[in-house]
Formats: sequence, structure tokens, C-alpha cells
Amino acid sequence: MTRLTAVVLCLALHGLSELHAAAAQLDLTNAVVVVSSGVREQAEKVAATILVEEVAKRTGLTLEVRTDAPASGQPAIVITTKSNRPPWFDQTHPVDHQLLPPTQPEGFSIQAVAGNGKQSPAVLIVGTDSRGALFGVGRLLRALNCSASRIAIDSSFAITTAPEYPARGHEMGYRARANSYDAWSPEQYDQYIRDQVIFGMNCVQGIPFEDSRSSRLMKVSRKEMNRTIGAICARYDVDYWVWTPVDFSLTDRNRRQEELAKHEEFYRSTPRLNAVFVPGGDPGSNPPELVLPFMEDLARLLAKHHPEVKIWVSLQDFDEPKVQTVMDYISQEKPDWFGGIVADTSALPINETRRRLPAHYPVRWYPDITHTVECQFPVDWWDPAYAVTLGREPTNPRPDAYATVFRRFAPHTDGFVSYSDGINDDVNKTIWNAMGWDSRQDVREILIQYSRFHFGDDVAEQCADGLLGLENNWRGSLALNTGVDGVLALWQNLETNHPNLLKNWRFQQHLMRACYDAYTRHRLIYETQLELEAMQALAAAANAGAEAAITLAEQILKKADTALCRPQLRIRIDELAESLFESIGYQTSVKRYGASGAERGCVMDFVDRPLNDRWWLEDQFTKIGKLDSEQEKLIQLEVIRTWKAPGPGSFYDDIGHVGQSPHVVRGENTNTDPECRRHANPGHSWIADGRSRRRLAWLHAMQWPVAVDYDGLDPNAVYTVRLTGQGESPLRGDGVRLPVTKGASQVGEFQEFSVPAKLIADGTLRLTWDRVDESHLHWSKHSHVAEVWLLKQ
Repeated sequence: MTRLTAVVLCLALHGLSELHAAAAQLDLTNAVVVVSSGVREQAEKVAATILVEEVAKRTGLTLEVRTDAPASGQPAIVITTKSNRPPWFDQTHPVDHQLLPPTQPEGFSIQAVAGNGKQSPAVLIVGTDSRGALFGVGRLLRALNCSASRIAIDSSFAITTAPEYPARGHEMGYRARANSYDAWSPEQYDQYIRDQVIFGMNCVQGIPFEDSRSSRLMKVSRKEMNRTIGAICARYDVDYWVWTPVDFSLTDRNRRQEELAKHEEFYRSTPRLNAVFVPGGDPGSNPPELVLPFMEDLARLLAKHHPEVKIWVSLQDFDEPKVQTVMDYISQEKPDWFGGIVADTSALPINETRRRLPAHYPVRWYPDITHTVECQFPVDWWDPAYAVTLGREPTNPRPDAYATVFRRFAPHTDGFVSYSDGINDDVNKTIWNAMGWDSRQDVREILIQYSRFHFGDDVAEQCADGLLGLENNWRGSLALNTGVDGVLALWQNLETNHPNLLKNWRFQQHLMRACYDAYTRHRLIYETQLELEAMQALAAAANAGAEAAITLAEQILKKADTALCRPQLRIRIDELAESLFESIGYQTSVKRYGASGAERGCVMDFVDRPLNDRWWLEDQFTKIGKLDSEQEKLIQLEVIRTWKAPGPGSFYDDIGHVGQSPHVVRGENTNTDPECRRHANPGHSWIADGRSRRRLAWLHAMQWPVAVDYDGLDPNAVYTVRLTGQGESPLRGDGVRLPVTKGASQVGEFQEFSVPAKLIADGTLRLTWDRVDESHLHWSKHSHVAEVWLLKQ
């Protein structure tokens, strides 16, 4: 069979399957929603409301809600629980015994019944408990085919399920630091929490105290919104956690009392509270000897207002002696107020945390699903062009990566509440909700459900593939990733053919990412070529003169401003950023949209940042122009010209650049080492508020690569290793410490090592670095390597 024939056959079969699916639909357009009378549990009460309101948004139809049996022949959506089924239920709608809800809390079953002469067509949702009924409605909404004035579902739809993990939640703190939450109204918070509940979330974490700054975008006070979030959680019957760091010295008695009073005021005012979480650090630097007594005092206050609520602690920033102090206290004191340990980015791995904590105390995970670099789960070898433009907190769907992370670590936990500061990680929240419910689920199917619910059944598969495409945009060298333009075409096609989607903020944000990625790629290719042309201009310096060569090189580099790359795409990005601010308060700029800081998702502040070394080159040209002699100028221009092209027989690697490090041996990745505990991943130094004029290579260095390997060397030649980086560089060649011939420790300085002739007798060389203990230093002072040359003399 030819490839073309196979494609045609697949399309034909796809069409037949669509016709079959259309013929097997149960029409619910005229259905009534039936609930049990006398419902007391909040989750079951609100389940029907969610169903009716969400269906109305998508179809324009308002379904009737009733408590008695539907009329004969009338389609019905029945919402009930195993213990609260109405008297007529089992007679008129006998449920397949294999589809009875499971016994685990929050479980449910759903069964579509086509109906016959004696039985009305129906969809039956039976929860193990009230939350089960609520989550059953959420699952139904993810399966319904909704269009204008029509509701339908596959007539064979049937499922029985219960959550795999008891805690499934996300942080949604109303604070100035957030990239969107601080601009929301209570109604927007309500809708967003509802959206997450529909996908299985059962807890929300608020931030009532930390970050005392006020945002000009806030529509209500922090105190009022924190009470509101508690009320919303009560409405949907989801647990309300609070994150309450101690960011002052607990030796300050007056401040300590003030903090206790602040806690008690909150405990008294919130309509719902299920857990209090006190992190060990970040922020805060108190030892456990002070943190634990403080938690005891909090527990006494908490017992007055919420006697069933427990207090949790994390081990973040605790070294081994401090970790042991906490573990000894828990084992010996067995405090009844202690809820468990929250596992985060602490030095103690999550599996070790579970092993050392007494078994009857739970471990709750606090995964960072909102950041991309310099974080708990960085993107594998992220192209630096993204790092300097998108930064740490862009729109970041990573469905495949996070499913892998979840399946690796979740078995050591009792669930999670993720770290998040806004809507940039919206897809990731859905992935975690779904994985927390059933970690065996297919990632693409989760995305199809996400897209069906948020974008519509007619575009569900295309949008799901578009989200996977955005994750693929971040794999490998951006310049070589030709799929980026294909992903943009997919989203643009959806925009053209379904213009109503442009009213949807989730569509806006992912369309913007597709545009941004493609714009960045084309700029990267364009500006890389401009830099090459500028270096060619410097090659003529000996004949034309240093000043003339510099002038020409600067003119070439400035074409990035005067002869713009993809200007229409740039305009579209700007339009979408504006739309996102208006629709959901997404703050992609400090100046324009009031973001709290440039590192907080401000992609529009860096959308035009140079993707070559233009800024550094301009500064070097200024310095060279001030040198006394023409000869000195020419020497320095030649250093710049040959920086990345050291000549025949010599080699250059930009160590942290996925596309410019051909000799670097890379270690494990997300698949086996997602936290980079064994092998480093290139980072990104956020210097000068993201506007550092350093060489780009100096911003994405690492400590250390697994190795740098060379072969095909000349056994009769003399070689020197040159590198740039910071701090100590304990370099070895084939396991032998290399002699330092030129010392340096500051960023941008050359450090050089001689290579003994015996090491290259076989024509190969492997460079490695010894580990250094710099735990006493701030992370920004840690040693690293940025560039490596092997120079043939």
C-alpha cells in the first residue's frame, strides 16, 4: 500500500467513524435535570446548578430542574447519590450493577440509557457521596456534545470511577505577585474554581498574609477576597488550605504576637478552613526549634475556631540536621494538631520524605507547575531564545512532561496542591487534576476533554493537538524546529474558521503563545544571520580601518530595528496581549498592564529583546573605540570576530545552548530526573531585571555538564582549553586535573588550561568537572561554566 493510499484510507475510515458516532448519539436537547428532594449536602445541591449554567453557556438552552420523576418518554439527566436515590429511581432506571458507584469517597458512575417503550432515555449520575455526584456532573460536562440549541452524548457512554489520590488542588493566592489572580472579581474566582472542580479538583490553597503590597488591579481588598475564596470553597464543597509563611525572625516577640493575632483574626473570619500550611522557608529562615513552637501556638488558636483543622509543615531550606530535628519531634511528641508534611523543593527527595515520616502522617505534594526555568521541573534544555523572551512564567502547557512527573513522584504522596501564580499554567492544572483522579489516563484524551469543554466538540481534537504542539515547540533547537510554524498554522486555522473562539481567554492565550513562538523563531534566524554578517564586516577591519568596520557592523545589527522581521505577526501578538488583559486580567507587561515584576510572566516586555549578542557587541565597540592605538583596536576586533569560530582544528561550545553545544554530553532529563538532582539542566540568570547586556552564553550557563567530548584531534598538536564562567572550575581531562595557565573567576573572563600531550595521543579528549561544595554561598554566587573552547595552537 502506498503512503498516499494509506492516508486516503485513514481519512475514509475517520469519516465513517464520525458518521457512526453521529448515528449513536443520545439527544438530550429537551431533557430535564432530576435531583433528589431534601438534599442536604452542599456538593450535591450545587451539582445541578453547575450543569444547567454550563450547558446554557454553550447551547443557549436552560434545562428545567425538578425533584419528581420525568414524564414518560421525556429525556432526563438524573443526579443522585447511592444513599439518596429517589423512590422511583430503581424502578424506572435500573442501573447496570457493574456500573454502581465504587465505595471510595468522591466516586461516581454515569450511564447513558437509550430508552425504550417502558423506559425514558436518560443519563444517570450516581455518586458514592455528594462530592461524587458533583464530580460526576463534571465528567458529564466533559463528555457532552454541545452546540447551538442542541445537547447530545454518545448513547453508549458509561463509566464508573473513583479518585486515585485524596488531595487534588491548586494554589490561587490573591496577591500582587500573581500574574492574573489579583485582577479578578469574586465572580471570576468563582468561575475558575468551578472550572477546576469540573476536572476533579477538590481543594484550593489561598495566601491570606504573605506579600503585603497592594495591586492597583485589585477590585476588592485582600481581606475581603480571602473570605470570599473560603465562601466559594464552601459553595462547591472543596477544601480550603492556606499557605502562611513566617517571613520574619521568630525571636522578635512583638512581631510574633502580631502574627498570631493576624492568624486568629483570619481563622475567626473565614467561613471555611481545612488545613494551615507553614513552609519551613522561602520566604523565612527560622530554624525548626523556633518554627515548631510557633506552630503549637497556632494550633491552640486554630482549635478555638476550627477544631478539626490540622497544621502542616514543609522542609524547604532545611539542611539535614534541621530535617532530623523535625522528624524527631514528630516521632517523639506525636502532636495531635500535626497534619503532615508538604513535600516541595527541599533537599530531601519526596520518596525519602515519605520513608522517614511516620506512616500514619500523610505527605502532600507541592509541585511547581507554573515555571519553566530555574525551578523544580525545568524544561529540558530550553532554547535560550525562549528563556530571554518568555522568561520563567509564560503560558506553558506541558502535558506530556507533567504526566511523566506525576507518575514518577505521586505514588509517594497522598495527593497534591500545586504552586501557581495565575492562569499561565491552566492546561497543567487540568493535567494534574486528571492524573490525580486516574494516573493511567491518556494525555491526549485529557486534552480532548479540556478542549471539548472549553472550546467545543467540533474543535476538540484540533485544539488538543495544538496544545501538544505548543509543548513540542519547546523541544530542541528553536532554529531547527520547523514544527513551530505548523503549530502556528493550526491555531491560525482555528481562529479563521471559528472566530467565536476569540471571545475565549483560553483560546486567546494559546493562540498568542503560538504566534509568540513563531515570531521568536523567525527573529532568531534573522538576527543570527545579521550577527554573522556583522562579523564578516569586522574581517575587513585591517584594510578598511577599525572605525569603519565597527560602523558597518553596527549598521548591520541595527537592521533588526529598521528592517523588521514578521511585523504582522508582531502586531497580532500585541493585540492578543491586550485582549488577555481585558478578558482575564493577564498581566504580560509591567508598564502597560501593571504586572508586579518583569519576571512574572511579562512576555511583552521582552518580545523584541535581541536574540543575538547585539547589546554586548555594541558595548564592546564603544570600549574598543576608546583604545589608544589602531593596532589595539584591530586585535580586540579579531577576538570578537573569531569568538565562536576559533579556526581550523579548534572547537567552540556554548555549554548551555541546546543548538550550539555539539560536544556537550547531556545527562538525564524529565523522563528519569525531572528535578535535575543527578544531572544539571542549563539555567538562566535573571540579571538587570531581564535586560542584562552580557553575552547570551553567560546567561544560560550550568554547573556542570556531564562532560565535553572531542574526537578527531591531531595527536601531534598542542591544545589549550579556554572557558568562561564564574567561580571555581575544577576541570579534568580524561580524569586528570588540568594545569591552569590563566586564572579567572569572574563572568566574562578567560580561564585557560594546558592539555598534556599524552591525553590526546588517541585523538580524543573528555573534559569533566569535579563537584564543589558551595552550600554556604547564595545560589547566584555558585560556580558554573558558560563557554568552552578547545584551541589548537
